[in-house]
Amino acid sequence: MTDAAAELMVVEDDPIVRRSVVDALSRSGHSVMAFGDGAEALQALRTRLPEALIVDRMLPGASGDEICRYVRSVSELPIIMLTALGAVEHRIAGLEHGADDYVAKPFSLRELQLRLGSLLRRSSPSAAAFVAGPFRLDPLRRSVRRDSAQIQLTSRELELLVHLARHPGEVLSRDELLRQVWGWDVGDPSTVTVHVRRLREKIEPEPRFPRYLLTCWGQGYRFDPEGRG
Repeated sequence: MTDAAAELMVVEDDPIVRRSVVDALSRSGHSVMAFGDGAEALQALRTRLPEALIVDRMLPGASGDEICRYVRSVSELPIIMLTALGAVEHRIAGLEHGADDYVAKPFSLRELQLRLGSLLRRSSPSAAAFVAGPFRLDPLRRSVRRDSAQIQLTSRELELLVHLARHPGEVLSRDELLRQVWGWDVGDPSTVTVHVRRLREKIEPEPRFPRYLLTCWGQGYRFDPEGRG
């Protein structure tokens, strides 16, 4: 076992896929709750939240999108979405509903374990708190404030903001951010685009006219702690 054991929930209606995922994660030392029906999973989530969620997008009872929206209304726990829908727009939709990461079917169990391990490690980072412009970022406590206002971020949004804020004024491409924040050597750059948009909605006074998280067209993104836009 390479990562600390965690309490997980797997929601997948294909019994073969569900059993394979549960067995692999259990062998890694995790405690796993498993459901094949989205409505049953939602009922369980209202009683007790896991430390991380792995959820199929297409489910009976309640969709993976519905489950993500509920979880995001009450928690910032890491979410990985499983999807057989390979088109970019379907993957983006899952991210916009609150997933931190996605794995397209068919997938290798090893890939799923690596991505889960990355999210679990990064959901409780140990770096010291620091100030960047009006923001006070405390990765250890998973806390971000702009002036006196608390901002609720998912684990991936927090890591993205922390990384950008530690490189003020530096233009970072989407491919660089995929490697440095997601740990992906190969991936869909639109994943970064979706997370930047979600992050702006939470940290910018006017998300349509960003002042802190800026786009450098054709190059990437940069963080301006002065908020000059």
